[in-house]
Amino acid sequence: MLDVKRLRVLLAIVEEGSVTGAAAALGYTPSAISQQLLRLEREAGQPLLDRQARGMQPTEAGLVLARHARKIVRQLAAAEADLADIADVRRGSVTLGTFPTVGSSFLPLAVRRYRELYPAIELSIESGREDRLVQMLEEGRVAMSLLWDYEWQRVDNDELVLTELFTDPTVLLVGATHRLARRRTVKMADLADEQWIIRAGGHPVVEVLRRSALAAGFTPKIAFHANDYQEAQAMVSVGLGIALAPRTATVNQHPDVRVVSLGDTAPPRRVLAAHRAGRVRGAAELALHDVLVDTAARYG
Repeated sequence: MLDVKRLRVLLAIVEEGSVTGAAAALGYTPSAISQQLLRLEREAGQPLLDRQARGMQPTEAGLVLARHARKIVRQLAAAEADLADIADVRRGSVTLGTFPTVGSSFLPLAVRRYRELYPAIELSIESGREDRLVQMLEEGRVAMSLLWDYEWQRVDNDELVLTELFTDPTVLLVGATHRLARRRTVKMADLADEQWIIRAGGHPVVEVLRRSALAAGFTPKIAFHANDYQEAQAMVSVGLGIALAPRTATVNQHPDVRVVSLGDTAPPRRVLAAHRAGRVRGAAELALHDVLVDTAARYG
């Protein structure tokens, strides 16, 4: 088998016209060049260069082998450059899944940082409900996705690898003129007589309210079913009732709504980064994962 390093030596001799020139080009001693050439000729089984008074001339075999060597050296250089691109994340693409409340709060911070660090990476984002996000992960349509769960309903999928990014507290939304509007913290037990605005369609925050109210010893009285958190805030702002929401859902806060902490009397949710187990992860994806983790450490 022909040695690639010796092929480089042959090519340098042919291009430089002498052992001395090749040694200077490659940073070797002339003696080392001569030794490598002799070994290559033994591997080739025939002379590759004619030694002449004014230098060396390639034999027919030497010319053929030098042409192949030139192609091999260029291909190796291209391969090394591609590997460097991957290692340095100088180009590539990655697709991330997300859900609306995090997509409008935490994620823009991470995206800004990622684009600052890796401006040549093509980043695409898909937003959807959690069941759709999991499906896209399983089908390989997204490399990673942000997911969430609560303590009573953890993400349980052997095909996914999960990284917890941060805890998203459940907070209380009240109108600006509500009796609790100036409070920094309240307990669920203080809210037994309130009217409640909840999300429609069996939204997870409804279960948060049910469990929290049960633990506090009351059954919530429902005044309105909202289709999204903006509609819920609008009804809270006019005093129709109060509401629970993840803190990430309050970034776009209504001017007439106040956000009050519930401490540990309402359960938080985990925000997670997920990827498919066994997936070969490219450098762009790994870099995005690192940015998500780093941004999460400073979020809140």
